[in-house]
Amino acid sequence: MGRMKTPPPLFDRIALERNRLRASRAPALFLHQTVADELQERLIEVNRSFTLPAVVTAWPMIWRDRMPDARVVKDTEVLDLEVGAHDLIVHSLALHWANDPVGQLVQCRHALRPDGLFLATLFGGQTLQELRRCLAQAETEVTGGLSPRIAPMGEIRDLGGLVQRAGFALPVADSQTITVSYATAFDLMRDLRAMGEGNALSSRIRHATGRTVLLRAASLYAEAFATNDGRVAATFDIVTLTGWAPAPSQEKPLRPGSATKRLAEALNSTETPLDPKDN
Repeated sequence: MGRMKTPPPLFDRIALERNRLRASRAPALFLHQTVADELQERLIEVNRSFTLPAVVTAWPMIWRDRMPDARVVKDTEVLDLEVGAHDLIVHSLALHWANDPVGQLVQCRHALRPDGLFLATLFGGQTLQELRRCLAQAETEVTGGLSPRIAPMGEIRDLGGLVQRAGFALPVADSQTITVSYATAFDLMRDLRAMGEGNALSSRIRHATGRTVLLRAASLYAEAFATNDGRVAATFDIVTLTGWAPAPSQEKPLRPGSATKRLAEALNSTETPLDPKDN
């Protein structure tokens, strides 16, 4: 009986690093800057001083001025983090490229001191929905087939579950949508390359996409997603994950049925019992 082949990882990390190296010559990092600013605002709201921070990022220049005392850790499958060394870890717009995202989260939890804070941002499921739709339709029309082009991205509910699976306390997941306009779909594709967000799927086609497919995709994009000023819109779904390294001093959620006050009383409203016949 023959051995079963181990499937290849979802992402080709060598290709990802090649894409990032190419992008570093003239990077377009406005999304990274926007997300970094948002994370800084969240940290201000936490109202706690962090003295041993670390930042996991592919773009350390984004954090050089924002968090000068942080230890910068390269985004790799095995993170260069020491157990219990930090009271804050920021994982910045890179987790969507992890072949083992839960493993990344577990590594971060182990590197935190008790009651240390973990913050991660990544692209969520609605990211580039316009481009995905247009490329798929164009390729189907032109070639009669469909090839993997844009990485699958997790939905917020599933991503929030990963934080809990990794053993964090008080896990939270939320998202915001950033809509960016471009002159054409080609300008969007150019920016994606300059972000290092080009196709790095292991199952990707290994030759350039045909000009006919790209022209058709751009035409479909302009027809379906034009803005009022004649540009085209692109959606970026930014998911933020928050969790705390467990500590005895943390608040614990109440057990079901342990409440001492009825919800209607707390809300100062009238409680209307359900009629059993309505069930």
